[in-house]
Amino acid sequence: MIITYLGGEFVKVQFGETILAFNPVSKDSSLKTSKFGADIVLCSLNHLDMNGIDQVTFGEKKPFVVSGPGEYEVRGVFIKGLPSESNYDGEKRINTIYTVSLEGMNICFLGAVNTPELPKDTDEAIEAVDILFVPIGGAGVLDPAKAYKLAVSIEPKIIIPIHYGDIGMKDALKAFLKEAGDSPKPEQRLTLKKKDLDSKEADVVVLERE
Repeated sequence: MIITYLGGEFVKVQFGETILAFNPVSKDSSLKTSKFGADIVLCSLNHLDMNGIDQVTFGEKKPFVVSGPGEYEVRGVFIKGLPSESNYDGEKRINTIYTVSLEGMNICFLGAVNTPELPKDTDEAIEAVDILFVPIGGAGVLDPAKAYKLAVSIEPKIIIPIHYGDIGMKDALKAFLKEAGDSPKPEQRLTLKKKDLDSKEADVVVLERE
């Protein structure tokens, strides 16, 4: 599995020939975006900063789109969409948290969630998380302190902060790492196999924007 961070909440996950895109930035957003072909796209929020399906439809690749709560199986990938809340861009919205199982590993993508207290059914449905993507930038999503509180409560093997730098509050990453008591060296991308997770326990990984 290869994980690449593309800014905002835009994350690319590739395993074998299959590509997943989480919260792609639309070409009409003020945020910088990237374009490539994906097989599956997952959108947590119907907002230009996170619903750029146009940007991950390329050539012969026309992705299967998941844009809300429910259970899905696509190309051997098992996906659950779980409801939560967001106040992104100053408007109360439904945010979809995604859990994704592939290659024997479990991903949890929190999207634009704005509170560390998740709905009971959603909280109970999140289990055995290996890789957690958590928004840390405040301004309608979790701020650094609340982001770290929620992240450790989920007990993932690896925590990857998103929603900072070109979006949200200034110095969010610095504040998040202070909460974590860690200062990992930023990586260009993360390459993982299941065996790599054996020694991990809420390890923070910082990915540079590609």
